[in-house]
Amino acid sequence: MTTLCRDCFRLGETERGRCTKCNSPRLVTHPELTALTIAHLDCDAFYASVEKRDRPETRDQPVIVGGGVRGVVTTCCYIARVYGVRSAMPMFKALKLCPEAVVIKPDFTKYRTESARILGKLANLTPLIQPLSLDEAWVDLAGSEQLHGGPPAMVLAKVQAEIEREVGITVSIGLGANKFLAKIASDLDKPRGFSVIGAAEARDFLAPRPVAILPGVGPAFSKTLEKAGYRTVGDLARAEPRTLADRYGAYGLRLSQLAQGQDARAVDPDQDRKSISAETTFNDDISGLEALEDRLWPLCDRVARKARSDGVAGRVATLKLKTADFRSVTRRRTLAVPTQTGKALFAVARELLAGEARGAKYRLIGAGLSDFVDAAQGLDMFAEDERRARKSESAIDALRVKFGAGAIVSGRALKSDR
Repeated sequence: MTTLCRDCFRLGETERGRCTKCNSPRLVTHPELTALTIAHLDCDAFYASVEKRDRPETRDQPVIVGGGVRGVVTTCCYIARVYGVRSAMPMFKALKLCPEAVVIKPDFTKYRTESARILGKLANLTPLIQPLSLDEAWVDLAGSEQLHGGPPAMVLAKVQAEIEREVGITVSIGLGANKFLAKIASDLDKPRGFSVIGAAEARDFLAPRPVAILPGVGPAFSKTLEKAGYRTVGDLARAEPRTLADRYGAYGLRLSQLAQGQDARAVDPDQDRKSISAETTFNDDISGLEALEDRLWPLCDRVARKARSDGVAGRVATLKLKTADFRSVTRRRTLAVPTQTGKALFAVARELLAGEARGAKYRLIGAGLSDFVDAAQGLDMFAEDERRARKSESAIDALRVKFGAGAIVSGRALKSDR
């Protein structure tokens, strides 16, 4: 059975559980190690790790990245997780669990920069990279053995060490027979892990796991499956595919395949982004329509700027609200013309908001765009208002690039900062 040393990158046999070349105990052993090519790279507590790197004095302290007392946890370091702190947890709960935590406001510009550095290192290995977010991506190194002088496992161990050395944060690697198994593997040995799930072991490995481990199975659907008798992945694997399809439609067949450890999806560098969104949590609950509109506008502006930057236009506008008692409200509307302007997004989101702001108190508001088309092809030739708005907002983008983000601020945005 082949073993890889993650410190000296030697491939070969081992003695007494240590590398025969450098005596390191950091070994990866698996019968399919040199044959697998698909991997999932996941940065360990990415935002918190970047902040700890830039603030060495917090190295041994619990760090939470997120908003103020009324906000939520964006992410937290592993020390904070020991106290029970988790992403998306209300900040007041997190601070009750871990009152000594260092709370740092997120700096997404910095995180995007570091993400680009990491993806750049992957791009040096293969063009087959599919980012899922700023801190994770799939890669496929099939056919690269001769180019890199070794199997994908060795190449991945080297880039993992390079990221830690040059970027200053750690990442975990999952190597698998397909995208699904690679993503599961990357979460098995965090932080700084390297785990492998091959095709031969996949079904037995997955069988005892809860159905919630499967992509697309959230808390509500998990309860639905459990009520139907499908508590583990093994329960789904033993079920007739036709039965699952009759109950859950096309996704029932997908569940059957995943439960068997099967996933035919290729690593697709050109996969379209699903959505662009922005949201904010208030320091105090807000119920008035005008006050909510003031908070909504800068979010629409931010989403539109990102859409223009990515060269896409969205056909679906989304409004998100969260009530004082943490109930989420989401409203969507399909647009007659795809947009990448804050003006058009705000106009629709404002109408959706008017239907909800009837005295209820809200603690969060958000806006988003989805169902994207290429901006160069998606704007209707008769959409004169959209073209004018895009020209105006693009000019503002250019001024902000030249003179800074605060060079031009709308009156409504100034009101939202009060």
